[in-house]
Amino acid sequence: MSGHSKWATIHRKKGLIDAARGKVFQKLAKEIYVAAKSGAPDPDSNAALRLVVEKAKAANMPKDNIWKAIDKAKGAGNGENYESIRYEGYGPAGVAIMVDCLTDNRNRTASMVRSTFSKRGGNLGTDGSVSYIFERKGIIVIPSDYNEDEVMLTALDAGALDMENNGDTYLITTPSDKFIAVKDALADMGVMEFLTSEVTFVPNNEVTLDDETKEKVYNLIEALEDIDDVQDVHHNMKEDSDV
Repeated sequence: MSGHSKWATIHRKKGLIDAARGKVFQKLAKEIYVAAKSGAPDPDSNAALRLVVEKAKAANMPKDNIWKAIDKAKGAGNGENYESIRYEGYGPAGVAIMVDCLTDNRNRTASMVRSTFSKRGGNLGTDGSVSYIFERKGIIVIPSDYNEDEVMLTALDAGALDMENNGDTYLITTPSDKFIAVKDALADMGVMEFLTSEVTFVPNNEVTLDDETKEKVYNLIEALEDIDDVQDVHHNMKEDSDV
């Protein structure tokens, strides 16, 4: 299995300063709130909420923050209402970019996303213009402290698609509907630390860029991520594993 851009982007995020990490937690809290409000406020009976909680845990979001977002949804009534919107477009050199948002003001979000693309050398596309490049999959990364054969057998038996040994980590890919089963199986096996665990969009093909163009794409991605309404940015730029 080849590496993919989302994991390399996560590596970049690990170096965020505390203020930036706080912003990531705010975005996760919004996502938790929406998932808890749209279904049961219990991760064990709400699959969508369970997925977001697992994502928050992997980002080291404090448990108190997670439960505050869930408790807020319990008593929300007809309070805050967020709409899920996806924008598709192209970055420098034609890199495919998909932007997932949660917003209470569609016009504001559209204006900010469009402006960011334009200012950073990209442009918005139409619905479906790049989404066909991506496939929704579960991604689990754990330290390589565990026996490789045991991890692989456990993951594959639970429904994983593949596993890659990256030296100090194992990268496990699952179908989106097998993500929870694979993670639970690894936890039952004794895995205590999940460096990342989420269901996300993985590109079916990647484009290779020179360093200068790659930096321009990074600048666009980071500017998009800095928008409060933006939850996730997916792209198909090939990145070095040591980014």
